[in-house]
Order: sequence, then C-alpha cells, then structure tokens
Amino acid sequence: MRERLLALFDHMAAHYGHTGWWPGDGPFEIAIGAILTQNTAWTNVERAIANLKTAGLLCPEAMLACSTGELEEVLRPSGYFRVKTDRVRNFCRRLVDGYDGRMEELARRPLGELRRELLGIKGVGPETADDILLYACGKPVFVVDAYTRRILARHGVVDPAIGYEPLRALFEENLEADVDLFKEFHGLIVWTGKDFCRKRPRCESCPLCPLLAEGQPLHV
Repeated sequence: MRERLLALFDHMAAHYGHTGWWPGDGPFEIAIGAILTQNTAWTNVERAIANLKTAGLLCPEAMLACSTGELEEVLRPSGYFRVKTDRVRNFCRRLVDGYDGRMEELARRPLGELRRELLGIKGVGPETADDILLYACGKPVFVVDAYTRRILARHGVVDPAIGYEPLRALFEENLEADVDLFKEFHGLIVWTGKDFCRKRPRCESCPLCPLLAEGQPLHV
C-alpha cells in the first residue's frame, strides 16, 4: 500500500511540482479559511478573507466584538454566510477563552487532545479539524476530502464507500508522520481532483492515467 500511495504522489508531483498548499497569511487566517471553505469554492473563500482584511476583522477578538450583521455581510461571498458566521465565532470564542486568542498556544496541545477539542466546537467536522491541525498547527494528520476518496476509488485502492476515518488511517498507517509530506500530498490531490478527476474525469491527460489498470472502471 505504501508503494501505491507514493506512486500516486510521485506522478502528481512530476506534473505539478510544489503546490505550496494551503494558501494563507498565518495560522489564524488558515484556520478561518478551513471553516469558510465548507461547501464552497476556494475563490469564494478568498473573497471573504479579503473582506475580513479590508474591514480589519481578521483576528479573533474583532470577529467576536463586531455585530452579527457586519460579520455576516463580510462573509457573504463564502456562501451559507449566516451559518459560517456562527461557526467562525464558535472557533474564535474557543481560541480566546482557552488560548488568549493565540494560535501558537493552541498548537502546543498534544495532537489527540487538540483534535478532540476541535471536533467539540459546533460546526467543526473531521475534515475542517484536520485542515486546522495540519496547516495551521503543524500536526501530522492527513486531510482527506471528496477528491481523495474519488481518486483512490477510481484507481482501485479503496472502496468508494470508505468512511473518513478509515481513509485517513490508510495514509497515516502507511506513510511517515511527516507534516510537509502530508501537506503536499493533500495539495496535489486537491489540484488533480479539480483539474482532472472530476465527476466526469479527464483521464487521458491526467498525470495519474499511467497508473490506471486496463479496463478499470472510472465512474465511481
């Protein structure tokens, strides 16, 4: 399994080079981006974060102090902006109450404890928690998403119905606990999924095409 996973990585890396994913100026911005990207395209998140910067609201204390209506309007481009206003405030409140608003203090918590704490924040699910852990806190957790499941299922590595935790464990049990590797692998999966492994795949030009078995089903 390790060899199969690394073969996927090598083919994507040969095509894209270094992705530098996740975009963001600092751990707090990355954490907020992880919450805002739920159920929307990244371009919409970028617009919302730009609004936060323009309004001087890209810090936990400011998000908690401003009015609900103001924050909702700033976050409107991200979609589901009322729900996301509540979610980012839930995260900010935990950060301020438990860590004096400092991401570096949050990141000091042991991985297992911190993951459980993040999952206990209303509106933070496994993928969002792992985004925050990996990209904002530098913890060696592998982030999986719909692209991860789709790519691995189409290559016969996993069952299409595999759950989040078993898929995460597949990577973490077969690869070194390397933060940089996990970041880059996830970034390559995101880029490959967006460019090639869509619901209607573009296999002929995909960097992973050479790894498909002959006659292997693609639309899964």
